[in-house]
Order: sequence, then structure tokens, then C-alpha cells
Amino acid sequence: MIKTDMLIIGAGPTGLFTVFEAGLLKLKTHLIDALPQPGGQCSEIYPKKPIYDIPAFPEILAGTLVDNLMEQIKPFEPGFTLGERAETLDKLEDGSFVVTTNKGTQHNAPVVVIAGGLGSFEPRKPPISNIVNFEDTGVSYMIKDPEVYRDKKVVIAGGGDSALDWAIFLTDVASEVTLVHRRDEFRGALDSVEKASELAKLGKIKLITKAEVKELHGENELKAVVIKHTDKEKEDTYLEVDNFIPLFGLSPKLGPIGDWGLEIQKNAIKVNNAKDYQTNIPGVYAIGDVNTYEGKLKLILSGFHEAAVMCQYAYQQINPGKRYVMKYTTVGGVEGFDGSKKEAKKEVVQSIA
Repeated sequence: MIKTDMLIIGAGPTGLFTVFEAGLLKLKTHLIDALPQPGGQCSEIYPKKPIYDIPAFPEILAGTLVDNLMEQIKPFEPGFTLGERAETLDKLEDGSFVVTTNKGTQHNAPVVVIAGGLGSFEPRKPPISNIVNFEDTGVSYMIKDPEVYRDKKVVIAGGGDSALDWAIFLTDVASEVTLVHRRDEFRGALDSVEKASELAKLGKIKLITKAEVKELHGENELKAVVIKHTDKEKEDTYLEVDNFIPLFGLSPKLGPIGDWGLEIQKNAIKVNNAKDYQTNIPGVYAIGDVNTYEGKLKLILSGFHEAAVMCQYAYQQINPGKRYVMKYTTVGGVEGFDGSKKEAKKEVVQSIA
């Protein structure tokens, strides 16, 4: 059984930053994540997409943010159980918890922190009868590495930010980009809509609206799609393609965590935001996009704030009666479990006689 001070479920940005905040308090941490690598959505869904609301970074790629967080927490030597889903939560007589994964790995800690983002995700698939036949041979529901589409004929379906942004991005990668949307209006940011429209006028994006991809053709791999138009008088469009990418979003699901007896509100875990982001189960906290409370903002920076506050209260629970005086890192530096020490250089002040 893996024992630790704080067990973190979810290794996305909020979970990773929790390691840093806990480390400042000399608390050992271990993380569980169903994905095979740390980073959550930032690594799995959009590692190459820029993020604009991280303080001090006018723009940073999601994957780079994860790399920076991993570097930041390295001195605190967190443990990881990756590629396994947290399945059950049991409370022991001593008040600590045991979390068991779907592969039977058991973890024991006095505090459990759920930082699972929006939970597990399932892509919203278009109703095409044989789409599953091409899921590894031409059909993808997300773009992880744009280079996969280098010099390929690509059809993207969707009308939101992801569909627009990737259609625009792939004009410099793919040999041919077609964007199909069932309406004339798009739901994305205005500047993205205008840019896609301009690229369509220049012939860099083939824009087909009031239409949907209804058929996929090919034997061992995708070879063509059939696009049906809302206007019945228009004939079906047959396109030879290498890749079809329907970007209709992802459906978040709490998964087994939803059966742990937590108070759930609109597919999120209700917490006490007036104090410590604790759930209705004492000792179990929820931070980041997985939680909800009045005034909640689902932003990475909000998750960072919640992690810092939560760790202060969790410290008191793990060390009852022990007083902790918070010190700014600018004063106390950062002392890692690996023996490393980062601190500001002390200025030498020479007295004047």
C-alpha cells in the first residue's frame, strides 16, 4: 500500500501545483491519474494550444505550462500512479482514507484532494453508423500533434472555437482543409470567425455551411466522406480525404467519484469555499474545475488559488495542534525534499563610519 500525507486525485495543472504548495508545508504527496502522463487536458487534449490567462505569461502553450509545473515540483519528489482510475474511497478507523484504483493499487492518506478537472471525458460523436471503424485509421476526436496532418487532406466538423482554431492552424500544415458546419453562424470568438472567413476567401479553407458529414467511406482506412446539405436541392458533396476530425466537444463525467457519497451539484462537487474547499466528507477536499460554489470561475488560476488555501487547512488536519507560521518564498526560499535549497541572495550592507 502506498502511504503519503496528501493523496491528490488528478494530475492536471491544479493537482500539480498542489504538490508545490503542500511541499512548502513539508507534506509529502502522491497523485493518481487515469491518463498515462501528467498534465490532464493540457497534455491529452490540447498540448499545442496557447493559454492567455496565466499570470506573468502573455501566452504559453498548454504543454509548456505542464512542463514548467513539473520542473517546479521536482524538488518535492511526488509519487505518481498513472494510467489508473481512482475507483473506491474507504475511511479507516484511524480517520485516514484508502483509495483503490481500477487496477487494485491501494493508497493511504489522512487527506484526499480531488483535483480531477472536469472528470473523465468522452467525445461527442456524430451519428455516423460506421464511425468507430475508422477511429484509429482516419477519424480523431481531438488533435494532439498537428504534424500528424502534414500534407494531408483534412475535414473538420464543428462550429465552436476548437473547430475554428484548428482549421486556421492546419492551413499551414495540411495540404487541404475543409471546415463543415451545420449552420451559417459560428459559436467561436469573433476574431477566429473573421480569420476563417478571410482564409476561405483566399482559398486556404474550404468552408461548407448548412451541411453535415453523414457518411464515411474506405476499407482498412478512411478514404472519403459524404457531406449532405440542408438545402435539399443541393447534391451531396463527395470528398476524398485522409482525416476526418469532428470537434463537437467532450462530455465530462465524474465517473466512480460520483459514487463516493459526495454532495454533487450539476456534475460538480459542492465545497465550502468560505473556508477550505472541503467537501461534505471531512478530510476530502475538491479544488479546480471539479468543484462548485457560488461565484465559481473555472479557470486554471482559480484552481491555483484554491490549492494554496486548501493546503493551509489540510496541514492543520494532518498536524492537529501544530502551529505553522506562513513565510513568503521571497523570505524563506524553497527547500525541497531532495536536499535542494532555493533562496534569494542576501545583500551585504556596508556600514558607513
